[in-house]
Amino acid sequence: MKVQEHLSFFAALFRIDEQPVLGMKLLYITILILSIVVYKLGFAKRLPLLKSAVIYLFLAIGCSVLTFFGAFLPIAEGLVVAALVLIIYKVRLHQSKKHEANQNL
Repeated sequence: MKVQEHLSFFAALFRIDEQPVLGMKLLYITILILSIVVYKLGFAKRLPLLKSAVIYLFLAIGCSVLTFFGAFLPIAEGLVVAALVLIIYKVRLHQSKKHEANQNL
């Protein structure tokens, strides 16, 4: 049984099987960035600086756990899909509000 066959796309892309330390660091950074993007697009509200720092601290801690699952499960890929869906939603919402504002004038 070869490990390469069971790696997720990003884990294989970062060659976790050949360079585990660098690969896991890159996978962690990828998952962290994608989690921040998904949080900002879907859930973030204006918060004071300290509360935002606490949220991002716990997000970073949670991403370290997700990184271990992300080696063999499609965690980063799911975050990419979630980010794309939220981007499409935000664009369509912006277009809808712009269209309504033009009609009200």
